Amino acid sequence: MSHRPERNFQDEVCQPFFLQGTGRKGKQHGVLLLHGFTGSAAHMRPLGEALHAQGFTVMGINLPGHATDMDDMARYHWDDWLNAAKDAFLQLKERCDLVSVAGLSMGGCLTLILAEQMQPAAIAAISAPMGTQAPLWAARLAAPFIRTIWWRQRDKRGNPIEAEPKAAPVDDRYDYGYPGFRTICGTQLQKLIRMARRDLHAIHCPMLVVQSRADETITPESAKIILQGTSSAQKGVLWLTDAPHVCTISKDTQRIADALVECFERAEG
Repeated sequence: MSHRPERNFQDEVCQPFFLQGTGRKGKQHGVLLLHGFTGSAAHMRPLGEALHAQGFTVMGINLPGHATDMDDMARYHWDDWLNAAKDAFLQLKERCDLVSVAGLSMGGCLTLILAEQMQPAAIAAISAPMGTQAPLWAARLAAPFIRTIWWRQRDKRGNPIEAEPKAAPVDDRYDYGYPGFRTICGTQLQKLIRMARRDLHAIHCPMLVVQSRADETITPESAKIILQGTSSAQKGVLWLTDAPHVCTISKDTQRIADALVECFERAEG
């Protein structure tokens, strides 16, 4: 067995991006894209390019401690990630008439919190956890004994153990993220999940939830909890069949983009 190839986070594909749109219905409609826990802007790049092709102005950022190394990520907390998302939202709002937000996984939780606090035009929560299949509450207890949690099971030499895939593969050209995380970071993700879930009732804007039935990272009822908890008059869900958790770089990318365009159009009047 061999180690997963190391990713060079200096590569252009995982850098923050800003794509100026041509406008929609005479207005500039901006979209902020937020990647997930341990991910990078590369996970949102194909979606961003698809939205830009439809006239949207698109911004994708790297959250603090991401696209560097795992030790750097451990230096940051939930409020650093939330504040970075808020700052990016405000920057985009200065340029655009409308600003919508779409986030993947933890970025989906940040998206929900922005909708609860910042009044975006519309939102899309993609693979957003209202709970995880791995118990995050144990991270603080485990941290003194287990320094790192790997996304893939590994043998004693640190090599990834191959397992039969249950979901379709991701596009490796955009798969820039950490192979794991420092265990203590799990508590920061848990705080964001709790915060997003606590105030779902404060969301009133048009919204879309995207989730895959093959997602083995988040709890299956996450989409249902979001939809039932929000106060939005216009909301819907896009169920994917075999997409992985990082579905934004899967064969369903264009399908997701089309659904986002339809959702965001509702805010344009």
